[in-house]
Amino acid sequence: MKNIHPIFFLIIATALEVSGDAIIRRSIYNETGTARIAWAALGAILVFAYGVFLNLAPLEFGKVVGLYIATLFVMWQIITYISTKEIPSMPVLLGGLLIVSGGLIVSFWKTA
Repeated sequence: MKNIHPIFFLIIATALEVSGDAIIRRSIYNETGTARIAWAALGAILVFAYGVFLNLAPLEFGKVVGLYIATLFVMWQIITYISTKEIPSMPVLLGGLLIVSGGLIVSFWKTA
């Protein structure tokens, strides 16, 4: 596992979390009966898998979380665009720039 680049785990983790959350949202607002239960269960499995992949990343937790937040923001925008065709607004892009910058600083700033 240590030979696999941490970004691999983070991309998989963020895709699982964002997809799982979207599926859970679908189960709550768009489904009824057994379909609601089935979609919610699938969403729960994906969110659980996200936790596994995030914790497999070979970085100390403080560094992985910073990089994860940056990756999560980018993945969230990609999934939102794919599912809704919604283009991020200027405030979202500017805020995202700050999120990604902060995540990179937390993860890669070398202290003495």
